[in-house]
Amino acid sequence: MITPSPLPVPLPFAGAVSGGLAAELQEAARIAVEVSLKVKPDEQVLIISNPETDVMLLAQAVYDAAYRAGACPVLLFQPVKNQLDFAEPAVIAAFAAKPDICVSLSAKKLGKDKQGILTPYIHKDTQYDHIFHLQMYGGQTCRGFWSPATTLESFVRTVPIDYGLLKTRCAALKKTLDQALSVHITAPSGTDIHLGLRGREAKTDDGDFSKGGSGGNLPAGETFISPENRTARGVIVFDGSISLYDSDIIIREPIRCTVEQGFITDIQGGSEARALLETVTLAERNALEYEKSGKLPASTSETYRQNARNIGEFGIGLNPSARITGHILEDEKAFNTCHFAVGLNYDGDAPSLIHLDGLVMNPTIRAFDKKGAATVIEQDGKLL
Repeated sequence: MITPSPLPVPLPFAGAVSGGLAAELQEAARIAVEVSLKVKPDEQVLIISNPETDVMLLAQAVYDAAYRAGACPVLLFQPVKNQLDFAEPAVIAAFAAKPDICVSLSAKKLGKDKQGILTPYIHKDTQYDHIFHLQMYGGQTCRGFWSPATTLESFVRTVPIDYGLLKTRCAALKKTLDQALSVHITAPSGTDIHLGLRGREAKTDDGDFSKGGSGGNLPAGETFISPENRTARGVIVFDGSISLYDSDIIIREPIRCTVEQGFITDIQGGSEARALLETVTLAERNALEYEKSGKLPASTSETYRQNARNIGEFGIGLNPSARITGHILEDEKAFNTCHFAVGLNYDGDAPSLIHLDGLVMNPTIRAFDKKGAATVIEQDGKLL
């Protein structure tokens, strides 16, 4: 008779971090695995990361936590990918094993699915351009979280929070936005924009990723919605931080974006505004080049090009431990902020090569229902 070997002690990656930080990291990883994901014994857990210090250590800690929970984790590294890059074929192929859980701890992004963009996956008449999205949102065979460009310090500070309270706040905001036909957002920096919400349903990133088909960020903490296409009109002045195709930046000189019929028509400001315009222009140009080289389906480049200027998301930060750090993953969860995304939306009817989140500080947010009655969600950044 062969006696199964006991679990190795220490675990393969234990001890990668020493001192007090090691205990904080282990606890944050435990919360991610046991509280957020509620990992069960024998579940298959796919963890994708890069050989970059912070995300590598986080990935190793999540591996250990999943192993301790009795799951079967696999850790896969690939080179760093930005907003416009494709994931390595071996990463996409790993999804063929249909993992129960997928965790992406990337220095920048997981990477696009080349085959999925070229020939979208179909599930019940809905198209998905990434196999991860097919398994999570289509078949709902997978759950997980993704933490692009997170840091060790941010993760251990913002993951251990009261998830019951967060879930209550997220649900309350979702109810308000689901009942609204439009929202009007103003802010001291000059933001003054109207968004239509007819036919849209808000989504919550409340940290509960325990069921198939559920997933979001860690740190968690936002309620967000995709505006009705071609309804955004007015001015957005980004004055917190913003993501670009290859980095996130703190905004020193506000970026003023004029929006008409759902699209940005003008970008004004200093060096940050020029960097945003450069990213948008690159996405527009790449859409045309990708179709020519067979990376996009025929006759789709114009849609992708146009949506590089689309207002694809409106979200409200709700994580009490989040603050503005220059890492948009955490920044967009901070209190006293809202954010808008330039590029693709979450309803699948505005595809783009980019999704650039940008913060607006101390907003006043009013939601209007079908009777025209207004509900004030935030007043000068204070959640009501």
